[in-house]
Amino acid sequence: MELKEFYYDLPEELIAQVPIKNRDESRLMVLNRKKQTIEHKIFKDIIDYLEPGDCLVRNNTKVIPARLYGKKETGANVEFVLLKNIEGDIWEAMVRPGNKLHVGAKVIFGDELLKAEILETLADGTRKVKFTYDGIFNEILDKIGLMPLPPYIHESLKDNDRYQTVYAKYEGSAAAPTAGLHFTPELLQKIEEKGIKIANVTLHVGIGTFRPVKEKNIEDHHMHTEHYYIKQEDVNKINETKKAGKRVIAIGTTSCRTLETIADENTGLVKACEGDTGIYIYPGYKFKCIDGLVTNFHLPESTLLMLVSALAGKDYIMKAYEEAVKEKYRFFSFGDAMLIL
Repeated sequence: MELKEFYYDLPEELIAQVPIKNRDESRLMVLNRKKQTIEHKIFKDIIDYLEPGDCLVRNNTKVIPARLYGKKETGANVEFVLLKNIEGDIWEAMVRPGNKLHVGAKVIFGDELLKAEILETLADGTRKVKFTYDGIFNEILDKIGLMPLPPYIHESLKDNDRYQTVYAKYEGSAAAPTAGLHFTPELLQKIEEKGIKIANVTLHVGIGTFRPVKEKNIEDHHMHTEHYYIKQEDVNKINETKKAGKRVIAIGTTSCRTLETIADENTGLVKACEGDTGIYIYPGYKFKCIDGLVTNFHLPESTLLMLVSALAGKDYIMKAYEEAVKEKYRFFSFGDAMLIL
């Protein structure tokens, strides 16, 4: 398949720049794959589409203030976005300007609270970086780091918590799992009271979120790996749901990709494990575990648009996106949501 098949025209004013006042009052487009229908709802209406015995699977990763502005010893301004903790104080980072940051280059951040040295240039242009500091790394990040908002958001964020899900727990992401931003504690409580299970996975969102597809044929694109883990108590909830013939519904593409990475080919059952995934889901993929997906509206020609096209069918998704533009839905990270069942 060619990349251009996943292009759609999006007026810039539909790219949401700030979060909506109440998380669960964003709009919700509901797609029914069997009936090929498109419904327009409010996000809190999602509960009407969930049935007792279903299981929602959410990604409880927490975004770290991963964007750092610093200076080289020469005085040149540089920017880092931390992507993945490799080990100890060694991280993988996106750096700008890349041509100024060769192996051995040293950078100072926040009045010398944090220092970094470039150890290696990796194959995809990111850098392996070693940090030195006094104190606790995450506390220093909280002081001098900024939330790594995507490049299409030009407004500054007034409240950093609005770029976290209400259930964010384990620090390590360079971007939020944005489908989860619509849930409130009250809505989650109502969902559980209706008899719907809620299970967690943890996938730390990395560079794949920022990286556009450049290859003409989508099969030639290479996904960056991201670290995940899932605990036994969550595995039990998911497997009980599968065995009872009920639906597993992933909240977001990160939860979906984690489940599809670890699911058994034949049964769709999962097991407690930890690892790295570079799974790339595009049309033709046969889903093993998930039966539905809560997701936002994704960038044209992105791997996320390919993933939802694999689940719902490309023509149906492109028709839904056309309708979303016509109906002036809000797009991308702070935008509206879609439920695919």
